[in-house]
Amino acid sequence: MPFTLSGFCEYREEIRKSRFIALAGPITSAADAQAFIEQHSDLNASHNCWAWKLGDQYRSNDDGEPGGTAGRPILAAIEAQDCDQVAVLVIRWYGGIQLGTGGLARAYGGGANKCLQVAPKIELISRVPVSCACAFGELALVKLRLAELGGLVVEETFTANGVELQLAIGEGQIETLQMQLADLSRGRILLQR
Repeated sequence: MPFTLSGFCEYREEIRKSRFIALAGPITSAADAQAFIEQHSDLNASHNCWAWKLGDQYRSNDDGEPGGTAGRPILAAIEAQDCDQVAVLVIRWYGGIQLGTGGLARAYGGGANKCLQVAPKIELISRVPVSCACAFGELALVKLRLAELGGLVVEETFTANGVELQLAIGEGQIETLQMQLADLSRGRILLQR
């Protein structure tokens, strides 16, 4: 099951006099990723290398380091930690000692990996759309049962007879929610796909 980050994370280390800072954060779009990178890049640093992954979309950048020694190892670290909807930026201040291509790949990929290991993660749940209708008095209990099962209210429409709800819930939780709502409403509330 893939994970995303619940917040911002930072990891610092020094490798042969070069300083590295790895920064990671959650994203919801490619524009979010670019904004994260632009916001946290340090223009005084030697290199601002980054990678991000959002579902099937991904990008990486070596920012002047030899091709494939920074961006791809950062992306590999994101995938190794089973992360999605994540951007990672690794900033390097050159310390005067050459690391070689293998050393660079280990430094960038390792820094990203260590940053993601300590980052606060939340599981990404694949949800399916369902709908139902309930009386006004039942709305709070319906929302409570839905939240307990990790579901979301996508849209609610108030009508003369009650509330029509568009919901999103994990496939494995639909049957449990249906039973709870049936108990709650004496069989009146029915989930529809």
